[in-house]
Amino acid sequence: MIVIGSKGFAKEILEVILEGKFSSSSLSFFDNINNYDNNVLFDKFKILVSFQEVQEYFKLHADTRFTLGIGNPHNRKKLTAVFEDLGGLNTTFISKYSRIGSFDTTIGNGVQVMQGTVITNSVMIGNGCLINLNCTIGHDTKIGSFSELSPAVNVSGRCTIGDLVSFGTGAIVLPDITIGDNATIGAGAVVTENIPANAVAVGVPARVIKYK
Repeated sequence: MIVIGSKGFAKEILEVILEGKFSSSSLSFFDNINNYDNNVLFDKFKILVSFQEVQEYFKLHADTRFTLGIGNPHNRKKLTAVFEDLGGLNTTFISKYSRIGSFDTTIGNGVQVMQGTVITNSVMIGNGCLINLNCTIGHDTKIGSFSELSPAVNVSGRCTIGDLVSFGTGAIVLPDITIGDNATIGAGAVVTENIPANAVAVGVPARVIKYK
């Protein structure tokens, strides 16, 4: 299995991976940007430094899974497509220290749910989403593909979140809100009304300050 990236979030998802019965000896990282001595992370994990190495890895190993160790919705979507073209399978990881509703909740492929997060019933999470530490997602909420919730984001019930939406740390979304594709919600913002696609909204209450 390969973790895409070796900095920041890659170090955090590593802990979730190792919560399960996963052999760390078969785990590698991919980083074609940063330099490491001997291409090894933590004196333990091999770092692949080119897409050719990734392709060879997938050919040699029965385990073709990968997971994203990076943030930014657009980068996550782009690299998912690259690794799938190389033969990889984007894999969901849900921390055993999170809580997922038992009824009518659907979580897509390649989703990451980090420690302390609570997702209730009748929730739908699209492919490739990152639900970071200590988030809450209320009932009957839908979140589109490759959206990203930074730590401590609270999304209330009956909300509709589009694809590629990014939430800063501590943002709050009140019930029955719709947020369009590719919107960005700033850290600490409180969303009290619908936010259009491609908008950047900040503040309390959240107001659109520009469009991408």
